[in-house]
Amino acid sequence: MAGPLAGVKVLEMNAIGPAPFAAMMLADMGAEVIRIDRQVANFLNADGNLLSRGRRSIVLDPRKPGANDVLLKLIDSADVLIEGFRPGVMERLGIGPDICLQRNPKLVYGRMTGWGQSGPLAHAAGHDLNYIALTGVLNAMGHADRAPTPPLHMVGDMGGGAMFLVTGILAALFDVQKSGLGQVVDAAICDGTNLLGSMYYDLRHQGLWGDQRESNMLDGGAPFYGCYTCADGRFISIGPIEPQFYQLLLELCEINDPAFKEQWDRSEWPVLRNKLEQMFLSRSRDEWTQLLEGTDVCFAPVLDFNEAPMHAHNRERGLFLETNGVLHPAPAPRLSRTPAKAGALVKNGENTLEILQQLGFNSEEIAALRDAGAVH
Repeated sequence: MAGPLAGVKVLEMNAIGPAPFAAMMLADMGAEVIRIDRQVANFLNADGNLLSRGRRSIVLDPRKPGANDVLLKLIDSADVLIEGFRPGVMERLGIGPDICLQRNPKLVYGRMTGWGQSGPLAHAAGHDLNYIALTGVLNAMGHADRAPTPPLHMVGDMGGGAMFLVTGILAALFDVQKSGLGQVVDAAICDGTNLLGSMYYDLRHQGLWGDQRESNMLDGGAPFYGCYTCADGRFISIGPIEPQFYQLLLELCEINDPAFKEQWDRSEWPVLRNKLEQMFLSRSRDEWTQLLEGTDVCFAPVLDFNEAPMHAHNRERGLFLETNGVLHPAPAPRLSRTPAKAGALVKNGENTLEILQQLGFNSEEIAALRDAGAVH
């Protein structure tokens, strides 16, 4: 069964981080994705990179004569273009949105940056950590007695970046069906992460969230929402926020201490957390798992990247795939009639010849492009 995006043609300018992840998701959903690769790869876009699945690859050097002719022909037949450069780079290459949309009015032009296409910081270098720092989100993460803890780049790059790029592209594709006109999708990690923080701004407005780390319900301040060390040095997570789930935790763990009856007395949280720390140190992670997993306590063992693929729930759900001996996450979400599928991994430039031929270039023209260094 073809994926839900079968027939959609995507042109991806090779970048790092959220842009290739977004292109991978579109490819998983059935889009035909052609990636414009560089001749020299790095560790983030190397041959066979797991984020490269489901594409075809052509190696082009836009700085060399003839390369732009190839790019523009690809753009003419594309539904979507994805690029992850700083503002102005695509314009200098001669393939900015004005030129592309003039040639292909239905094109959805997806732009992925950290700061956005405009603003005082638009042209400054940065990474995930910097972008989420500006939104207030980073300041809420980590321990109270030290600097904020850098989270994995899923928060900014993938959550605030790639997911919003995909959302914008799908929305624009839907609009093309009605209006017949494409548009530019300005997806910025800073913008997306800021929106992801909406609930916390609402909690602050209600007086339910403070700026001090580890003083709130969801940041490690509440003893009933967090991670604990076990006797074997491994960890567990609990999150019984609702009163009935909290009561079940007390019952299953045989906690009779009257201090635990006042779940929402914030002044007692540090004391209760210390007591829970001592209790969870009395058994191994697997012993606590045997007691609490699958109950309404809101419990899960904290697994590492080696353990996660082996967990019974993850195995039954098929959360991981194996490609060339490497385990990696399976596509998501799950569609009942047109499910996503992980395509084969691609090597840089392995489809160069076939793509050029499909664009109508003859053998002499291809040889000239190769001799000029425009293609590899």
